[in-house]
Amino acid sequence: MDAQEVTGDWAGRRVCVAGAGLSGRAAARVLAERGAHVTLVDGRDDDALREQVAELEKNGVTVRLGDGGTLPEGTGLVVISPGWRPDAPLARAAAAAGVEIYGEVELAWRLRGPGAAPWLALTGTNGKTTAVRMLTCMLTAAGYDAVAAGNVGTPIVETVLEGHDVLAVELSSYQLHWSSTVVPHAATVLNVAPDHLDWHGSLDAYAEAKGRIFAPGTVAVANADDPVSVSLAGPDAKGFTLGTPAPGQVGVVEDLLVDRAFTEDPRTTAAELAELSDVRPFAPHNVANALAAAALARAFGVPPEAVREGLRAFKPDPHRIAHVANIGGVDYVDDSKATNPHAAASSLAACKSAVWIAGGLLKGADVDDLVRSCAGRLRGVVLLGADRARIAESLARHAPDVPVVDVADTDTGAMDRIVTAAADLARPGDTVLLAPAGASFDMFTSYGARGDAFAAAVRRLSESR
Repeated sequence: MDAQEVTGDWAGRRVCVAGAGLSGRAAARVLAERGAHVTLVDGRDDDALREQVAELEKNGVTVRLGDGGTLPEGTGLVVISPGWRPDAPLARAAAAAGVEIYGEVELAWRLRGPGAAPWLALTGTNGKTTAVRMLTCMLTAAGYDAVAAGNVGTPIVETVLEGHDVLAVELSSYQLHWSSTVVPHAATVLNVAPDHLDWHGSLDAYAEAKGRIFAPGTVAVANADDPVSVSLAGPDAKGFTLGTPAPGQVGVVEDLLVDRAFTEDPRTTAAELAELSDVRPFAPHNVANALAAAALARAFGVPPEAVREGLRAFKPDPHRIAHVANIGGVDYVDDSKATNPHAAASSLAACKSAVWIAGGLLKGADVDDLVRSCAGRLRGVVLLGADRARIAESLARHAPDVPVVDVADTDTGAMDRIVTAAADLARPGDTVLLAPAGASFDMFTSYGARGDAFAAAVRRLSESR
């Protein structure tokens, strides 16, 4: 960290902000307000983007659209948006020129002033947004001015300047890759399973990025049920578990969430935090999210009663194990947010018998373990999307007796045919579960749009039967 960063003196620095998305525009705006000479670059160039950056140009930011690969002359620092890969041409050019590169999260950390709000941070393959929102509710219930930031909500480079008491920070592997000096008060890795391997190059590199959340001085909290999380957190970490907690852990005893990590004497005392019925929607992986959030809250001194109040106040985001309808004794559930095999496995584990709607973009992930683990729960499978053939091949190996319907259509009416096919396979007591195990961009603008299409198709099915 150079002297300018230590003193917060950004005036006159020549900074290239790579990426004109939400976080990139926020970084450019904040740096320009501090007197930096900012050039915002992006390989895209369209009317909508021009409209979004127009205000920045009025405030002195140089905007260069249609060329995201050339390093502006005189650049002394690159602030790179999270989706930009390390092998992007501009990143390679900056590295070759000896120009430091970091992301918006790292910039936000370095912009913090004296007495800045501490960060309670979490990452993981799945459950990040749910856990960070649960954590925010717990902090608020304890009387803190708290807000969720990072990979959710307002760009963190703006949030750190707003004077909150504490930040609940969700961090993606991309954001952590481009961070180096962030030191949360407490942090956890919820879980690690193959995802974004096309970006990171390997599972080891992906896990290494996640592990950056555990900085020296941070209270590390491991998922005791996830070997990679345990390995990343180190031997002195606290833990959370779906089992009975040992001293130093938060866990489950009968129908209670219990703390044996942050009490006065964890060897002999425990604190009751909440009941399992306080966790909504109820599913094993969501209980793990609640335990992780509770551990971070307790590490910050939140009392047990605020943990319970926070869980009760929490409202789940859409498309996360959302019950859409019951038609003829069959439940229809939207878990479109299950965009990788690990998330889909957790969702299927909550069903006794499921007609699984699966497919999309697998992002380099393998589905064999997923199919092998859930084969006994499958009444049938309906496949959609670009990588459906890979799931079909795995089903043929590990669940050859399960009926499979392949829907190749990608038009606007495809989801109706998918839902109808699932309904034809289902029997009373089954769950028709949209848990695709893949990203949505081959057919939809987002996982939300995919979930909305599913819910709309279910409603139309209900009206017709």
